[in-house]
Amino acid sequence: MKKILIVEDNTDSLEILGVRVTSIGYQVIKAHNSKEAIMYAEAEEPDLIFMDLDLPDLDGVKTTAILKKNPKTSHIPVVALTAWIAELWQEKALRVGIVSYLLKPVSPQTLKQTIEKFTKGSISPVDNRFLEIISPYGIGN
Repeated sequence: MKKILIVEDNTDSLEILGVRVTSIGYQVIKAHNSKEAIMYAEAEEPDLIFMDLDLPDLDGVKTTAILKKNPKTSHIPVVALTAWIAELWQEKALRVGIVSYLLKPVSPQTLKQTIEKFTKGSISPVDNRFLEIISPYGIGN
């Protein structure tokens, strides 16, 4: 069973996402902050990480940068899952290797499609020439 690490500091959002991901057939690992995210990513080696950008210790962009510099976790695709729409954050996300940018709230269908897309094979840095933005508000590519 493929493992998905969800990094989200809001307990309610983390639980809802966890239930949705479990219901479509994936094992869920939950992290509430960047320290836990790094620890679980190294220990569990998930197939995909959903990363909130607004975390209490380090933001999700900095956390992703740390994961991408670690040989043990650098291959894991990271998808931003956030309420932050600002172009500045999208540019920062792209620079550190985030492969997709989902704006909250994300539909169960989009969640499933995103998991399937990024867990079928490894994404090389060369494949990540632009950042896909998926929004329930009609904003994006």
